[in-house]
Amino acid sequence: MTHGSGTTVPDEEFWDARYAESDRIWSGNPNVVLVREVADRAPGTALDLGCGEGADAIWLAGQGWRVTAVDVSGVALERAARHAAAAGVADRVDWQRRDLAVAFPEGGFDLVSAQFLHHPGEVFRAGILRAAAAAVAPGGTLLIVGHAGPPPWEQDPEHSAEEFPTPEEVLTALGLSADAWEVQLSEELVREQTGPDGRPVERTDAALKVRRRD
Repeated sequence: MTHGSGTTVPDEEFWDARYAESDRIWSGNPNVVLVREVADRAPGTALDLGCGEGADAIWLAGQGWRVTAVDVSGVALERAARHAAAAGVADRVDWQRRDLAVAFPEGGFDLVSAQFLHHPGEVFRAGILRAAAAAVAPGGTLLIVGHAGPPPWEQDPEHSAEEFPTPEEVLTALGLSADAWEVQLSEELVREQTGPDGRPVERTDAALKVRRRD
């Protein structure tokens, strides 16, 4: 599997090494669109795909959700479990180490969340997102947020290994029936992110929220 470095390594090795570089890779805060779109909902069951260090799963658990949180990195999951224990929500999160292309969680969920689940092969990502849609229970929601373009510090964005689809392209790739699904959000939004040099930069994200009809 080829990553941005051009080196072929298994996903679990790549991400374990990535997380081992620092005590914390991400901010520790839940993703903004997730909070905005879910805060007023009655809690149920949630599936967090690519949970990383657990900020989204821990926030959902704190809101009363029962969360299945999945990541390919054991290093990230161990860190996430410690954070959940410190937050007092360890009993509300089931942490699972999975390669989503090989073993997708079973069952139906009231919320399936895929936040910045990027991969150099967009076909791979689209397949996982179709599986994510299939995991949404009737009346439930699928929320997908990703980058709408490469980071401004990337030296050669024209030859990036990753693809950055628009919300409309994500929806098309999902192949959902209009009779069975309702589009509730399809937008691009700008947010501030800290770049590698510590300076703030603006990035555009693509957000899609669809509801499975009862």
